[in-house]
Amino acid sequence: MQLATWNINSLNVRLPQVLDWLQASPVDVLCLQELKLTDDKFPVDAFTQAGYHAVWAGQKTYNGVAILSRQPGSGMVRNIPGLEDPQQRVLALTVPAPGGDIRVICAYCPNGQAVGTEKYEYKLRWFAAMREWLKGELDLHPRLAVLGDYNVAPADADVHDPAKWEGQVLVSEPERDAFFALIDLGLVDSFRLFEQPEKTFSWWDYRMMGFRRNAGLRIDHVLLSNVLAQDCTACVVDKGPRGNPQPSDHAPVIATLKG
Repeated sequence: MQLATWNINSLNVRLPQVLDWLQASPVDVLCLQELKLTDDKFPVDAFTQAGYHAVWAGQKTYNGVAILSRQPGSGMVRNIPGLEDPQQRVLALTVPAPGGDIRVICAYCPNGQAVGTEKYEYKLRWFAAMREWLKGELDLHPRLAVLGDYNVAPADADVHDPAKWEGQVLVSEPERDAFFALIDLGLVDSFRLFEQPEKTFSWWDYRMMGFRRNAGLRIDHVLLSNVLAQDCTACVVDKGPRGNPQPSDHAPVIATLKG
């Protein structure tokens, strides 16, 4: 059983790349972020032809998330319950799995723009609301996976140049505290369950040859409940799509489970 996440930075632009990747890497579940299209523009037929069921929450120009699954899911929730927010950032879906149903949450966490701005404060409020909701989700669904673009590099090992980035958005202490507040609920960063190559990142700036220089950050994560983490056998970043012509600035992250 493989679960993957990928911020594709416009599904209109990168639909062919997503379909090609799914053909080469036929994961069971793929969570997409930054669709940047409205609900009526979602290419559901293309994914159906590729063998996937889809649920999505679209928004014009910005944000938007989707969950693609080999088997149809149930119990979809759109957005964080109780949080008044017009931005489409969260989907939850229960999907069948050999070892028992898995509650999959796809999240596109706010970027924050810059420390001290209104968008930064919104990011911290959003993470607090996410944490409160996930408490209940973990109680209801012991087999829980939260995949997405968190817009947080949890540790200096996840940053190509920690000194250069110190105190900035994506790595600031309050953001990291908010990320680890999710972990403290009973979630595990699946990537760190395994020995990984140094300087493995999931995002590289388009500017200044960021990918070529491997000047990146690891901000895309697959968090697993303790129950699921026991079944996790691998978690990797697939850098291949980042080398495509007109790529997303993110790469897919894939976690493999026993069942």
